[in-house]
Amino acid sequence: MRYRLVIFDWDGTLMDSEARIVACMQAAARDAGWGELPGEAVSDIIGLGLPEAIARMCPGIGAEQAERLRERYAHHFVAAEAEPLAFFPGVEPGVARLRERADMRLAVATGKSRRGLDRVFAENGSGAWFDASRTADETRSKPHPRMLEELLDEFGVSADEAVMVGDTEYDLEMARALSMDRVAMTYGVHDRERLAASRPTFTADNFPELIDWLHG
Repeated sequence: MRYRLVIFDWDGTLMDSEARIVACMQAAARDAGWGELPGEAVSDIIGLGLPEAIARMCPGIGAEQAERLRERYAHHFVAAEAEPLAFFPGVEPGVARLRERADMRLAVATGKSRRGLDRVFAENGSGAWFDASRTADETRSKPHPRMLEELLDEFGVSADEAVMVGDTEYDLEMARALSMDRVAMTYGVHDRERLAASRPTFTADNFPELIDWLHG
């Protein structure tokens, strides 16, 4: 195994959540009086922290309206969680296969909030899969590499002993900033051409492909 630490993005990489995020954000924008947000504009910001996402989707939005939009997004997303989301095919057995290795640590670096990630961890028991996690509200949002730096420090691992796995340019660019290997997952939010611009170390079209590559 070439890595001591594998770091995963969440939405669009492990969990098939794009449609829910888009619907909840569109409903929140209407509630906040911003108007209709195009679905592609919402998809584009998946992976960013919520304040950064709102600023990018809604240029010129005032602080009060942005806070209202944030509150309504949280409301709609929590309400939608009554219906659990699914992991992408191959994720559960693939992560289980990685966890069999005593010499490897697994982590999550996500644009979700800590509260949101902890809810999904508790809902499906996936929190036990990972040795550590970082969320956008407790450090810097992607594509800033701080969450990766913190995870490397936590495990005493160098950047060349770790790999970032994600479906957006934000995931890949934060790893690229540290000269860390990065894997582009093409089934998520950003298309293959956009991901290629970040010069991924490997590109996978499905999760089992990633696991086979990690095992060499």
